[in-house]
Parts: sequence; C-alpha cells; structure tokens
Amino acid sequence: MISILDRLRGKGPRSRRAAFTPLELAEAGLAAAFGQRFARGGTGSLATSLPPDLVPDPEPRPGKELRGAGARRLLRAAASVLLGFHLLWIGTTSLLILSYRWVQPPVTVLMAYRAWANHWKIERPRPRPLRSTPLWLRSALISVEDYKFYSHFGLDFEAIQRAYEINSRLDEPLYGGSTLTMQVARTLFLVPEKSYVRKYLEVIVALELEILLGKDRILELYFGYAEWGKGLFGIEAAARRYYGVPAASLGRDQGARLIAILSSPIKYRPDWFGKSLILKERYAFLSRRLNPEAAQGSDPPMEVVGGGSAATSSPPAASPSTKVLPREAIPPPSPVAQPPREATPPAAATPAAATPAAATPPQATSTTP
Repeated sequence: MISILDRLRGKGPRSRRAAFTPLELAEAGLAAAFGQRFARGGTGSLATSLPPDLVPDPEPRPGKELRGAGARRLLRAAASVLLGFHLLWIGTTSLLILSYRWVQPPVTVLMAYRAWANHWKIERPRPRPLRSTPLWLRSALISVEDYKFYSHFGLDFEAIQRAYEINSRLDEPLYGGSTLTMQVARTLFLVPEKSYVRKYLEVIVALELEILLGKDRILELYFGYAEWGKGLFGIEAAARRYYGVPAASLGRDQGARLIAILSSPIKYRPDWFGKSLILKERYAFLSRRLNPEAAQGSDPPMEVVGGGSAATSSPPAASPSTKVLPREAIPPPSPVAQPPREATPPAAATPAAATPAAATPPQATSTTP
C-alpha cells in the first residue's frame, strides 16, 4: 500500500496524486509534524502511532461495569426479598398469636399438613382451660419435656448447644433441643420437616409467644393442640380415645403413659411401647414420681410450687459413660437420690419390727408393655 507521504512526493501512479480527501491531508500533516508513518488498517480504521504523552488513557471496558452493577442489583434484590419475608412472617404470626390470647386456634399448620400430606382423618381438638387439667399432669409434662419452662424466655441455650453437638456428630439435624414454647410454635405454624431453617423460624415464633402470651396460656395451648397420635391432637381428645374419660378424670398411670408417648406419638400408643427403651424409661421416670408410695428409698415424689408452676426436681446432666440422647426424648434420673432412712430402734423392739422386711416396704414394680 502506498502511503500518503509517498503520494505527496510524487511517487506512485499519477491518478493517485491528484486529489486528496481532508482525512488524508490530516494524516499527512500529523506525519510531517511527528515524523510518523500513517496508513489505513485492513479494516478501514486508522492505525496511528503517537508519542506516549499524546496517547489518551484507555476507556474502561463496559463489561466489567455492567457485571459489577448487576451483582449489586442482585444483592439488593435478595436483601429486599429477605427483609420482606421476615416482615410478613413476623407480622402474620404476631397477629395470630395476639388473637390466641382470647380465642382458640380453629386449625394449626400441623393439622392441615397431616390432613393434606398424610391424608389422615383429623379428629377435632377439644381444648380446655388450663385449670381443668390436673396439677400433677402439668407437672409431669414439665418434668420430662422442659423442666426449665417457668425460668427461661422460650429458649434453652444449653439444650440447643447440646443438640447442635449431637447433630454435628451425626451429620443430620435429628435433635432440636426444643422447649415447650418452641414445640407450641411449630405445632401452630410449621410443618414437621426437620431443618435448620425451620428451627430458625421456630425460634422467632417462640419469642413472639413469650412476649405476647403468658406461660400458663402457652402450656394451655400445648395441652390443647399437641399431637398425641394419627389425627389426634390435645390431651382431652387423647384421653377420650384411649381411656374413654375426660382428661380431668385420668388416673396417674394413664397420665404417665400419655405423657410418655409424646416423644413419638405416631409410632407408639399408651398401651404399647414396643421395643422403645426411651418410652419405657420415660414411663418409669413418671411412675416413680406420680406414685410416691412406690418410690420410697428411690426418687423423691414430685412436688409442685407456686400454684403448679413447675416441678421442683430437675434432671442433671448425663454422665460421660451414657449415650447422649436429646433432652426432650428421655428424662434423666433425679439429680439427688433420697438417702436411705436410718432405722430408729423403738422403745420396745419386737422380733417382727427388727426384720428388714418390716423396716422397709418393698418397692413396687411397674409392668411396661
């Protein structure tokens, strides 16, 4: 290709020396001023070579700016969706919980899930005021499900930490360390699918329950809507199905059996524990406390303080040699065993009174199915 300068010098064909376009004249002027060679590139654009101080800074590539702006917009949209979900969840559940101070829930999410997903026939719950539930039955529930119920604010961080350690070892979210308040929260508003997302939502609702309702109302909702079998919700409906009596007329052994199966109410029944050691230990634990005459020299009888607020005995931490189980699944033994009574010799001892059989009554044993 013949350059502009060659054409100006008279080199090349004559026809190509005649006329120059303004662009060509500009190229020639720049070439003469800077001693550079200008030529057209193969694609028709000018390929120039200027001194470094005259070379303009390269413009930023538009692709990087677009990608950065797109990422920021995506993050803002995700944050907006997350905030909107929290506001909707907290607002909806708070309004419903506030209404439950005065009215009974007509249906719970768990009941709807069992009817829709499991296709079970749901028996209508029979919620009753808490005062109609025997005091010993309330204390039995608290002793095995959440012995800190009247002292925490809906969360038991020690139980949650213990459950997290167990789940980490098992690599599966099996145990949740739920309090009674958290159990009411998931009964009312959540489905029975174990995950950390459900646990997070459960914590939010549990705090709302503690703020908007009192402890007694939370316990009342538990007895009214807890799952006690396939399509069976509430202690009143369970007592009438299994024993044909209202909850207020339950015997202590019947109550112990109903409370014992709460850890697995779908798989087992009050009259059949199968091979579950957990249920058998829960039942034995409750039987010793609900029948003090059968527990002399063993565990102390259950005591209720403050008008039935909580049981005085609290389970201790499990020993290192025992298998770690979730707190809500199995009640540990009493923290301090009652020391044996010292026999005081009577004023006039008789041979019959000196015998061991007469000094200590035999401990009753319970037959577990």
